[in-house]
Amino acid sequence: MGWTDEKVAKLKELWGNGKTASQIAEIIGGISRNAVIGKAHRLNLSAKIKTRTATSNQNFESSLNEKNVKIKRNRKSKFKSLIIEKDFEPENPKQLEELDENSCKWPIGHPNEKSFYFCGRSSLKDFSYCKLHLLYAYQPKGKKEEVSEKGEVPEFIEKKIQTA
Repeated sequence: MGWTDEKVAKLKELWGNGKTASQIAEIIGGISRNAVIGKAHRLNLSAKIKTRTATSNQNFESSLNEKNVKIKRNRKSKFKSLIIEKDFEPENPKQLEELDENSCKWPIGHPNEKSFYFCGRSSLKDFSYCKLHLLYAYQPKGKKEEVSEKGEVPEFIEKKIQTA
């Protein structure tokens, strides 16, 4: 069954009124939803006007943005609380056999060297690392930088506070 002038006119009218392709196919009869979409495309009919769903999606996206801002502020305050304290406890070098559940397990040096050890500071609850090494370990993608001196708070942490 082909598209007659009457069906095309009805399609344009219904499309302009904001009917869905399924509704148009049902009203015209004898054609599928995909046929309606294809013909509307060939006729260069404008995209559908905003429906209730599209409007509610905008509200949903704006509420997501508000939540993301709150989460970022929360993360920022967590990092600030760790950074404010620049006087970290001194390292307590430990060998693998000496580590316990409360020791920082950050490796220092290369395992093949005799001078290799683990940090040994007190680790934070639910983490394997101390405050300083936790900041090194958990950072955003693409933000890792070399640290020139051991124990120095790196610049990327300051950047993290500003961008979080």
